[in-house]
Amino acid sequence: MRIFDRVHRDRWAGTAALLVPPAVAAVFLPWRPSLANTDVALLLVVVVVAIAANGHRVAGIVAAASAAVWFDFFWTAPYERFSVTRGTDIQTIVLLLAVGAAVSELAARARRARRTVVYDTAYLAELRSTARLVADQRDPQEVVAHVRAQLMMLLGLRDARFEPGRFLGHPPRLADDGTLSWDGRCWNVEQYGFPDTDFELPARSGGRTVGRFMLTPMPGAVPSVAARQVAAMLAAQVGAVLVRDVARPPVAA
Repeated sequence: MRIFDRVHRDRWAGTAALLVPPAVAAVFLPWRPSLANTDVALLLVVVVVAIAANGHRVAGIVAAASAAVWFDFFWTAPYERFSVTRGTDIQTIVLLLAVGAAVSELAARARRARRTVVYDTAYLAELRSTARLVADQRDPQEVVAHVRAQLMMLLGLRDARFEPGRFLGHPPRLADDGTLSWDGRCWNVEQYGFPDTDFELPARSGGRTVGRFMLTPMPGAVPSVAARQVAAMLAAQVGAVLVRDVARPPVAA
C-alpha cells in the first residue's frame, strides 16, 4: 500500500472512530422505549470491529471508548447524562471497551502480517530482476543503472550515484546486515531515520570491494531493516558483475 493511501485510510479511521459511534447510538433513539439497550450495544460492537479492522490500533480503541461513552449517554438510565446506575449497564460498557481493545490488537497484527508478506514478495521480485540481468551477462553499466533505480525506490532516496574503484573518506556506511555505522558507532535508523548526509553502500564480491553507491536520503525516510538488507544484496550483485567483468579475458582480435 502506498504511504499516501495508508495515511488517508488512517485519517478516515480516526474520524470515523469519533463520529460513527454517536451517530449509530443516536439514530435508534425513536425506538428506545421498545428496543433493548443490549441490542444497541451489539450494533456498536459491530461498528467498533469495522473501524478497528479497517483502521489502526488507536482508531479501534478510540471507537470503543466513543461507543461506551455514547451508549452510556443515550441508552442507560438516567438518559442524556453521563451516569451509570445499573450493574448490567456497567458490564456492557466494560465489554464494549474490552472488545474494542481486543479487536484492535488482532487487526493490527493481521495488517502487520499482511504487510510483511507484501513487502517480502516485492523484495524477492527486486532481487530476481537483478539476478536475471547478472545471469544474462548484461553490460555492467546496465546492471548499475538498474540497481540504482531499485535503491532509490527501496530506501526512499533523493539521489544515488555509483563510484567505481577505491575511494577515500569515511562517510556513514550501510552494512550487509542493514545496520548503519557512523564514526565507529551504530546509527539507530528506526529511531532517527537516515542521517542528514550522504552515506555509502559498498559493492563487494568475494571479499573484494570494487566500488560504492553514494546515497542521498529523503528527509524522514525510515526503511525497514529488511529493505536495507535487500539493498546490500543488490549492491553485492553489482560487485559480482564488476569483478566478473574485470576477470573476463580480452577477446582476441
